[in-house]
Amino acid sequence: MPAMTVSRRHLLLGALSGAALTASPVAAQTGRPQGLDAASFGLRADSPDDQTESLQRAIDRAAQSFQPLWLGPGTYRSRALTLRASSRLIGEPGRSRIALLQGPSLLQAQGVDRVTLTGLTFDGNSVPLTQGGGLVQCSDVHGLRIVDCALVNANGNAIGLFKCDGTVTGNAIAQSADNGVMALDSRLTIRANKIANSGNGGIRVWQSVKRFDGSIVTDNTIEDTQARAGGNGQNGNGINVYRAAGVTVRDNVIRRAAFSAVRGNAASDFTVIGNDCAQFGETAMYAEFDYQNVTFVNNIIDDAANGIAVTNFDHGGHGGTVRGNVVRNIGQRVLSTLTDGSGNGFGISIEADVVASGNTIDNCAYAGLRLGFGPYLRNVKASDNTIRRSPYGIVVSVAPDAGAAVITGNRIEGATRGAIVGLAWHKAMTGDLAQGGADKFPQLTIGGNRVN
Repeated sequence: MPAMTVSRRHLLLGALSGAALTASPVAAQTGRPQGLDAASFGLRADSPDDQTESLQRAIDRAAQSFQPLWLGPGTYRSRALTLRASSRLIGEPGRSRIALLQGPSLLQAQGVDRVTLTGLTFDGNSVPLTQGGGLVQCSDVHGLRIVDCALVNANGNAIGLFKCDGTVTGNAIAQSADNGVMALDSRLTIRANKIANSGNGGIRVWQSVKRFDGSIVTDNTIEDTQARAGGNGQNGNGINVYRAAGVTVRDNVIRRAAFSAVRGNAASDFTVIGNDCAQFGETAMYAEFDYQNVTFVNNIIDDAANGIAVTNFDHGGHGGTVRGNVVRNIGQRVLSTLTDGSGNGFGISIEADVVASGNTIDNCAYAGLRLGFGPYLRNVKASDNTIRRSPYGIVVSVAPDAGAAVITGNRIEGATRGAIVGLAWHKAMTGDLAQGGADKFPQLTIGGNRVN
């Protein structure tokens, strides 16, 4: 049999047609991503029918062939779907929507690697989810990427992550009954998301026991966080870090939360830098219980019951830096109910092994700075702060067993009840120590303060 002559043109045409048959690619000229088109598996945009089986088949086939799955514009109604290793689901932002018909979640992945969700809208339709679960729920997933998606109407957490690593970036999350992002025992970068109207929390970074976490929470906008589940601070926070060490919270914009903008509970080596925060029902930034070495630097806080608190020495909390923050309009909304010791109206409160320096504190209903409470005072320093328009400029504990404090180089203006005053618990025990009398308290070092 004579040899067949194969031209270069035949080879090229054959390669192109073979690729088309194998991958069913979305045409490059459309500007859409290469990969499998979900429509080729029988999915119909805007159909009223349940399309779970077709969509799951498409997810499985795309993952098996290591290709992305493209969902064109329209709404696809579905029950719970399972993501596989190497699943990549891609949609047209704002136009490709998967709507939940029945729980326990919409998308779930467990024990797989390299999962990517991009440009899709996930609508929970307020359908009940598994207790503590998420509309998108991932467990033990490595190389997770949730990017430029929208998640709405989750009757639970919008995104629930357990033992995951990866990124959650550029997403819009609204109307979650519980949390916008709930991350447990994970290490994540959570960046540039917009989270609004969460029932109990904007972003939670938790560990099940105290240990290193290392997550970064940065450049997010979080608004209108409620505390529907009640409690005295475990809910109602824009960002909550619990038992997780080494977490950085940086350059976020946080507005209107029932409790705090940023709350660290038993969170050591916790860094909070450059956040812009306003309107909170309790302490805007909090390090509480058994933490070590926290940092609050260059944050802006406007309108809260209290500004920054680094306290709970009675539970082992100690060590920190509070520097360069702007704290203003503190306790004004509860001014009519304030009494000495009410617990509100403090700009910055510190208790043990903490330095507060270079802060600007303006218009507090009770005191600009509180150093210690009762016997809970040890080795604190307040220096070079500017405090304006607070009844007390600085209050410092002189109760029995209270430890040492250094108060130097501060500028205090408009303190109508005293620039620096010693308290025993709630009761004023001294006159204005800026004017004299500090020698009666050898544990206090006071000097170089300017009072107007």
